Amino acid sequence: MAFTDLAQQQDQPGILKSRDYFHSLIKAEIDKGIPSSRIVLGGFSQGGSISIFAGLTSPHPLAGIFGLSSYLLLGDALPTYLTPQVKAANSSIPIFMGHGDQDPLVKIEWGQETANRLKALGWKVDFNAYKGMAHDASPKEMDDLEAWLKERLPAQG
Repeated sequence: MAFTDLAQQQDQPGILKSRDYFHSLIKAEIDKGIPSSRIVLGGFSQGGSISIFAGLTSPHPLAGIFGLSSYLLLGDALPTYLTPQVKAANSSIPIFMGHGDQDPLVKIEWGQETANRLKALGWKVDFNAYKGMAHDASPKEMDDLEAWLKERLPAQG
């Protein structure tokens, strides 16, 4: 299946419901006193895909987004969800993507196309391909993600 065919099989109402739930979790953390600039959204596979979409459409400025073996949900419709408030909040949010070059479930081409589309829309995307890795994680990927997170969330106090 090509990246462009993915949109036809996506559950837009379900994706938007999940996005709204993620946004409510972010708001709950902010209400508890956590600055949004100390919040990172991320996950693996579908968790990473919804994290990317929810993070890009968040009305709060976040520290970053990561997606491992993930792709952009509702890619063609993304610009319609980028309100002026959302653009102002997250136009410069850094994004980390990791993907195995042997992934049979979420094809590396989908991850690469996601990174390319996000870059074309102005986001800084750090895309990392891992040789020989399938739909999995590797120690190297975790080390790269850890280093990226430490840059976004330096120790305080």
